[in-house]
Amino acid sequence: MSPDKGIERLIGVRFADEALLTQALTHSSYIHEHPDDAGESNERLEFLGDSVLGFIVTDEIYERFPQMGQGEMTALRARLVSTQALALAAEEMGLGKHLQLGRGEEMSGGRAKERNLAGALEAVIGAVWLDAGLEAACTFVLDRLKSRMNSASDGSADTNYKSQLQEITQARLQVQPRYETVTHLSETGAPVFATKVIIGGRAMGRGTGASKREAQREAARKALERFTES
Repeated sequence: MSPDKGIERLIGVRFADEALLTQALTHSSYIHEHPDDAGESNERLEFLGDSVLGFIVTDEIYERFPQMGQGEMTALRARLVSTQALALAAEEMGLGKHLQLGRGEEMSGGRAKERNLAGALEAVIGAVWLDAGLEAACTFVLDRLKSRMNSASDGSADTNYKSQLQEITQARLQVQPRYETVTHLSETGAPVFATKVIIGGRAMGRGTGASKREAQREAARKALERFTES
């Protein structure tokens, strides 16, 4: 089955090998229900596209934001390539209506599922990479993420360490950070707050401060450093 020419206009790439685009838009549920078809699902292309996307976004962040430290760059990348962000980009370009889904997946609202949309977008990125090369893949990815990149360059990107840490732990580990704070008095009698942030059952960062908020922020910053070093 050849892809609708409308999807090529949507992507902005004319495929030399249309089978790649067809594969990128074919969910595994369709293959399961049509085993006699010669094609395959988009899972392998999704795997490739995920790596291509990460490379392109990492390079763009590095070049575009020279003032950012490693922790901030890691957090921004996590936001830009998260399932939610990719699904939104796929939804904005109307990718869902072009998916080939099995009947069961179709009936369960598969065209609107975040996982399906994000996976299809990554698969399309992989297909563009294979068919048209790096320059075309870069253009496609950066066009999709332009508004979010511009928000970051305008200074509206979230620079809160706690928010950054939460985004990274959700993306990498599917867990939320948990903060434990105790209070003691300094030699002058002023309260001092000591916080440790727990991620997946492990203490990943510790911080102290004159307020609970300051201590949690420092703990999150140190945890971010550990994540960016790993």
